[in-house]
Formats: sequence, C-alpha cells, structure tokens
Amino acid sequence: MILKSQVEWALHCCAILAGLPEGRYLSTKALAEFHGLPKEYLSKALQSLSQAGLVDTTLGPSGGYRLARPPAELTFLDIVEAVEGKARTFVCNNIRENNPCRPQGYCESGPCPVARIMWEADEAWREKLRAVRLSDLTEALALDIPADLWKSSFEWVLERAG
Repeated sequence: MILKSQVEWALHCCAILAGLPEGRYLSTKALAEFHGLPKEYLSKALQSLSQAGLVDTTLGPSGGYRLARPPAELTFLDIVEAVEGKARTFVCNNIRENNPCRPQGYCESGPCPVARIMWEADEAWREKLRAVRLSDLTEALALDIPADLWKSSFEWVLERAG
C-alpha cells in the first residue's frame, strides 16, 4: 500500500499547528516554506484537512490554518482519512469466479479467505492509527529533536503566525 505524499505533509503540518498558541494561524506559504514543499500542492492537503473539520481557516494577512480541536483529540487515522478517504485499502474483485473448474451456477456464500485476511489487516492498521493521537506525536518530536533545533523551529513558526 502506498499512501499519497500529502498524508506525510498533512501529518507534519498538523504537528506544527499543534504548537500554535490559541488564536494564532499559520499560512500555507509558511507551512510550505518550513517543509520545503510546493505551496500549490500542500494547499490541497490542507484543504482536505479543512473539509474534514480537522483545521480551522481564516483569510487575510494574518490568516491561515490552526487545529480545530486539541491535539489530544485528533488521531493519525483522522488525518490519514481526511487525505486518503475512508475506503478500505483492499478491494476484492472476486476473481475466484473465473476458476474454469467451478461447476456451472456455483456461488460462494461469503467473502474468500484472501479478502477476509486483507480486511482484517486493514482494520488492524486503522486501529493502530486510531490509537495514536497528535499529542503523542508532538511528545515524540520533543524527545527526538535536539532542544536548540526544537526552540529555533518554534520561534520560526511564531514569527510567521498571524
């Protein structure tokens, strides 16, 4: 399974937005500059987050994006599904019907083991993403990133936040 690159972008942008003080917004331009991404493409990912109700937006010189809910209330699954949609990652086309040895009119009563296993794996993946909150990510980043880089990054964001 390959997810759109916008999933990565959305997760990283949400991590940045999680650190914004109350009432402050960060523009698409600033988020794109911070991550070295094309603004036009990042805009699509941010629009998906907005349409899903995960971020609030405002227009104007100090406009931009901010999280619509506290980081502890947003899961990785919320963000992934906002960008990718909620459809299953595996689609069963029931190719077993093409078996030339099947008797005429034979019909299985349920999904095949391949479909069941893939759907179980999809649900396990979603359950894992559902268990990780955006606040967990920000805590992990604070531990992984050197303190001086963490501080300078936060200052860079605050200088650009409206």
